[in-house]
Amino acid sequence: MKQYLELLEYILENGESRDDRTGTGVLSSFGHQLRFNLQDGFPAVTTKSLAWKGVVSELLWFIEGSDDERRLAEIRFQKDRSELTDLDKFSTIWTDNADNQGVSLGYANSDTIKKLGPVYGVQWRDWGGKDQIQDLIDGIRSNPMGRRHILSAWNVEKIDSMALPPCHVMSQFYVSTDGRLSCQMYQRSADMFLGVPFNIASYALLLAILANILDLELGDFIHSFGDAHIYKNSLEQVKEQIKREPKKLPALVMPNLESIECLKDLSIDDFILDGYESHPAIKAQMAI
Repeated sequence: MKQYLELLEYILENGESRDDRTGTGVLSSFGHQLRFNLQDGFPAVTTKSLAWKGVVSELLWFIEGSDDERRLAEIRFQKDRSELTDLDKFSTIWTDNADNQGVSLGYANSDTIKKLGPVYGVQWRDWGGKDQIQDLIDGIRSNPMGRRHILSAWNVEKIDSMALPPCHVMSQFYVSTDGRLSCQMYQRSADMFLGVPFNIASYALLLAILANILDLELGDFIHSFGDAHIYKNSLEQVKEQIKREPKKLPALVMPNLESIECLKDLSIDDFILDGYESHPAIKAQMAI
């Protein structure tokens, strides 16, 4: 993860000071790329703690195709919905978006239902009747050398109905001649301190899940950025993080999967980062 720290340092030193949608202000730099070989270990940030259960639960929620933040809470906390009324205890990274942008869009949200509109999972599993995840699996299986193995969340017709327009816009999958599955993801807007470690882990996990189903070896995860920024309320936290020495990467341990539908029978505890060690957490306020 040293390259991630180097990009943080570059933005600190060279980023433009800009206003932003949240009113927080950022240091911003445009057009960067990171590459992680998953054969070297799972790319989990070690210079601060990674919210692994949050990563797994959100990805399972995306793959399920849900538009309900309380369903994410059910997966994350492994509780029945009736037990999730205490938001201070059972909030997720999407709770504020549901309670603010979701409500402003007219979704009749309550303590037990918090609609976000047609966000990532909806687009992945039901873009106008198209199941992109299943089509992706079928396409890689039938034509591994194809150049159309695309997963997109940027549905222009539905953007104004989403509580948060997609930040990670699209990804493309590639099978090498020696049977390795790689993924390149384009992220239009990247919160480099809070969001990006989460995004890296999420797409590396998605890559691992698809490779498992398709009986392929792991290749590279390539992360391409548009607007890569550090919020001004986390500058000191970033300075602390880049002083820390990265630790050894962990290994991902997960069950064998026959299909994407097998995920319905699994929980977040079925996905383990074996040997994961990190420096202490560094807290910062998420800008929404």
